[in-house]
Amino acid sequence: MSGLYPLKFETICLEKIWGGNRLKELLNKKYNTNNCGESWEISGVEGNISVVSNGFLKGNNLSEVIEIYMGDLVGDKVYEKFGLEFPLLIKFIDAQDDLSIQVHPNDELSKERHNAFGKTEMWYVLDASYGALINSGFNQPVDKEKYLEYLNKGKLTELLKYDEAKVGDVFFIPAGRVHAIGKGSMVAEIQQTSDVTYRIFDYNRKDDQGNERELHTELALDAIDFSYLDDYKTRYSTEVNRSSEIVSCQYFTTNILEFDQPVEKDYSLNDSFVIYINLEGDFEIITEEGNESVSKGETILVPASLEIIKLKPLNGKVKLLEVYVP
Repeated sequence: MSGLYPLKFETICLEKIWGGNRLKELLNKKYNTNNCGESWEISGVEGNISVVSNGFLKGNNLSEVIEIYMGDLVGDKVYEKFGLEFPLLIKFIDAQDDLSIQVHPNDELSKERHNAFGKTEMWYVLDASYGALINSGFNQPVDKEKYLEYLNKGKLTELLKYDEAKVGDVFFIPAGRVHAIGKGSMVAEIQQTSDVTYRIFDYNRKDDQGNERELHTELALDAIDFSYLDDYKTRYSTEVNRSSEIVSCQYFTTNILEFDQPVEKDYSLNDSFVIYINLEGDFEIITEEGNESVSKGETILVPASLEIIKLKPLNGKVKLLEVYVP
């Protein structure tokens, strides 16, 4: 027995000019700022590494815990590939203004330019005010010439596909896809551990000093995937008391699990940690090492060594995202 147990972490709140207070109101996040734009739930990003908040490992950061427990914590195959770097970043985003239009480079380009991993990510919409929009991809076939023509005229938004954000919507954003979170949207984001972002267009906004934010026009050009799809939203169906897959790629699998009775999970074939992001209700994780309750808005990391666990709802229905490395 490794002695490992499900780990909770201190919230890392990133203040943003476009942030708001919904993370406090809807997800019970604790922070002392007015504009919490992002709440990082589990992070291995240099400079913002999550610190354990429960149990005997409290006060240790995620890299330190991986160093001690290695594959018992993250899974042997994950440890072999990533070492002490945790491969996923889990966060909540509260956009009270339009976020800049961006693209992320893929693994190859990121390695070559930044010696980093690329960034493939997904969003699950948690809350959306009326008319909130999310951009993923283009609304018509576009090539480099057309893209640059519209960008240089300040009309890029005319080429972008916008969907009205509704609670429960899922958008999968592979590296290379142009995307933006619109004003009024609140999402859970699951992504590769990488902080490499190319800002394409920022609506000509200026900061307090009257400066526009830096754009990465040249870098972005090689990173953009210009292929066009009819529909960029992820379609899925759910079944109560069972995990329903919503996104699976080489970096992560994300399921929705809604349950109103105890559910037993067997992860013995996974060889990966499992993360629960609790969107609704309260539940208890029951393991050989003891029990841990999880409230709405909390995220918890189940070590790879805990292969058989039980989830028990504490009051009515629970809805969570279940994430692991495939």
